[in-house]
Amino acid sequence: MIPAVCSPVKRFRTIWAGLLRQKILTIIDVSCYSLGMEKTTASHLITVPSPGACCEPVRSPSLPVEQATALAERLKTLADPTRLRMLDLLAQQGDSLCVCHITGQFPIHQPTISHHLRLLREAGLVDCEKRGVWAYYWATGEGKRSLSLVKTFL
Repeated sequence: MIPAVCSPVKRFRTIWAGLLRQKILTIIDVSCYSLGMEKTTASHLITVPSPGACCEPVRSPSLPVEQATALAERLKTLADPTRLRMLDLLAQQGDSLCVCHITGQFPIHQPTISHHLRLLREAGLVDCEKRGVWAYYWATGEGKRSLSLVKTFL
């Protein structure tokens, strides 16, 4: 600890000496550590079997990249409990449902409801039409199928 009454020059020299000591100790520690290390590579630890020595050849994935990406996006959309419940609510209805009625079913505010509905609409799980100032939503056939498939996981 440097006393506060030291002159600026003495204070600078003390701080510089401390930094220099730390640098020297760091260099010495690193050189001692590297001297004690074994100089081998990990290549002897990894064994790659020859093509004929292993099991049967592995089949390629049957799901194309495009379908896997689309499915993953749809599953991400359904992974949120609020969106899942919104889709369930819309699938239960015989007709389209006004957004004001959807908002009354959830303990969140209307902008958040609209955000979730937009994500469901972009995933193709719900659709909507504008009537005046209100938007009316319904579950699409794909949304109903997706919901029924997801419910089988329970």
